[in-house]
Amino acid sequence: MGAVYFYHLTESPLDDTLPMLVGKAQGAGWRVLVRGCDQAMLDRLDQRLWHGPSTAFMPHGLAGGAHDASQPILLGVDTPADGFSCLMSVGGANVTAAEVGLLDRTCVLFSDHNQDAVAHARTQWKLLTDAGCQAQYWAQDMGSWVKKAESKGA
Repeated sequence: MGAVYFYHLTESPLDDTLPMLVGKAQGAGWRVLVRGCDQAMLDRLDQRLWHGPSTAFMPHGLAGGAHDASQPILLGVDTPADGFSCLMSVGGANVTAAEVGLLDRTCVLFSDHNQDAVAHARTQWKLLTDAGCQAQYWAQDMGSWVKKAESKGA
């Protein structure tokens, strides 16, 4: 069974944090799905990934294209996680315990500046840990990521 990591963005915006985490996932050899609820947000993240430093280029695509199955990173609204190793939930996209169990890693990214997002992440934490998922909660502290809580799961 995989694990779900919650990333509470208290200092860095999603546009900076997502490329860093996707890069780490790719370094682990994982195919990554970035799941959102809002196409405009995914379009913005798509542009961020395209226009990052050339040394950190991350080949990717938006769901709905002809080559979705071969994209190493795919951004999509409500896109199923089949065929991926890592799911990154942004903008309050839901994650199920079944997905966490099938994937190597699931990441839930949420901003401290959006109280609805914080409340949704708390709800997801409770639902997933109650279902027996292993979970870690990470928050930024003076520029570093610090593990603040952990649930070992069932």
